[in-house]
Amino acid sequence: MKTFKEIDVDGAKQALDSGAATFLDIRDPASFASGHVRGALQLADRQALEAFIAEQDRSKRLIIYCYHGNSSRDAAAFFSQQGFSEVYSMVGGFEHWRVNYDEDIE
Repeated sequence: MKTFKEIDVDGAKQALDSGAATFLDIRDPASFASGHVRGALQLADRQALEAFIAEQDRSKRLIIYCYHGNSSRDAAAFFSQQGFSEVYSMVGGFEHWRVNYDEDIE
């Protein structure tokens, strides 16, 4: 059973602009350092993951992305199982974001 939703980059951009979501980048640290969605978080190790789960508002929208939108589905399912109520996998991943919203990359 799918416990998360998918969101396209246009919907994700609207959420970014309104501050209505937390963005989570699950790519490797070097890729994150090379560029990521403005304000996105990257959980580099288990300790950071555990702290994020313990401290994050689980009712706030969580948008997860990877390179192309495949691995983020598994991560979104994981966060849904951890009690996050509004979890999205970004369709097309960072590559699709980069093509459409290059101005919002840090």
